[in-house]
Amino acid sequence: MYILYTSGSTGIPKGVVLNHKAVLSYIEWVKDSFDIDENTIWGSQTPFYFSMSITDVFSTMLTGATFYIIPKINFSFPINLIKFLNENKINTIYWVPSALCIVANLGALKDVKLPYLKNVLFAGEVMPTKQLNEWIKALPEVRFANLYGPTETTDICSYYVVDRKLENTESIPIGKHCDNCGLILINENGNEIKYVEGKESEPGELLVRGSFLASGYYKNVEKTSSTFVQNPVNSAYPEVVYKTGDIVKFDKTGNLIYISRKDYQIKHMGYRIELGEIERNIYAIDGIALCSCIYDEINKNIVLFYQGSIDETSLAKKASERLLPYMVPNKYILLKALPYNSNGKIDKKLLKTNYMKEVNNV
Repeated sequence: MYILYTSGSTGIPKGVVLNHKAVLSYIEWVKDSFDIDENTIWGSQTPFYFSMSITDVFSTMLTGATFYIIPKINFSFPINLIKFLNENKINTIYWVPSALCIVANLGALKDVKLPYLKNVLFAGEVMPTKQLNEWIKALPEVRFANLYGPTETTDICSYYVVDRKLENTESIPIGKHCDNCGLILINENGNEIKYVEGKESEPGELLVRGSFLASGYYKNVEKTSSTFVQNPVNSAYPEVVYKTGDIVKFDKTGNLIYISRKDYQIKHMGYRIELGEIERNIYAIDGIALCSCIYDEINKNIVLFYQGSIDETSLAKKASERLLPYMVPNKYILLKALPYNSNGKIDKKLLKTNYMKEVNNV
């Protein structure tokens, strides 16, 4: 049906080949799960070269919904953004968390109303719980849902509709599998990690199976064969699964919790650390608008870039109260604005490249 290139945020961009079956199966799930029909009015934030655009573009084609492209400049002026949503009676949005955070961080939700909004969906990166709670407080009747999935699963493979109060220090679950989609956790030995009722599981890599899967990578047999593999827990018949490279775990209710990219897992002071865990704890600190962690392998330093009103000394003190000693960042760098990649996500790759050049001449 099409080839969509990944952003390259975790390496070299790859051309993901999607077929009609995958897209139709996925869009049917979107339609049924979020009541998408001819009365739906989408306010689109994501560019067409990003897999998130598949959701609103193709569901509009399938159902006869209405689709508005929100001018990018509006995200620099949240009052204009909210005015655009209201003037066009937009009732469903599906944005990257960075876009939602801009609105929450600038306090735009306190002074205006969004009477038409019914669905707020988000995906693409971790949504800070503190900023999500600002949205929920302002729009208590709206359905909020955390969607998770890579381009290789058309767009999404798991989701969580927020159904309870979340503390600012909590991770927002990525929930459970979508229809026609299966999720498997495996440990380092390739054995399956199963959910035990009432117990939190150990972390493991997430594998995805089912009709949402892409056909592979365009003209890249080696990469296709290394990530689209035989299901390691099925020896009865051929079954392809996709290795996401994401580390997740089951919580006590059976919902999946995203921890970090396998690539963001580091070894520091003899401990294995997930940089995503550090970011989650930092986000809960008052005065933090946005943050992102990298690891300087040469000097063995955890480096935290952040945007907000808190000073470095206060942040370091509060971080040491929240984090285990070996997880506390070694350096804090305040930026006026964190960089974003073409998909609207925080550009970790650029942050690390610039830092390593400046500090280590690498």
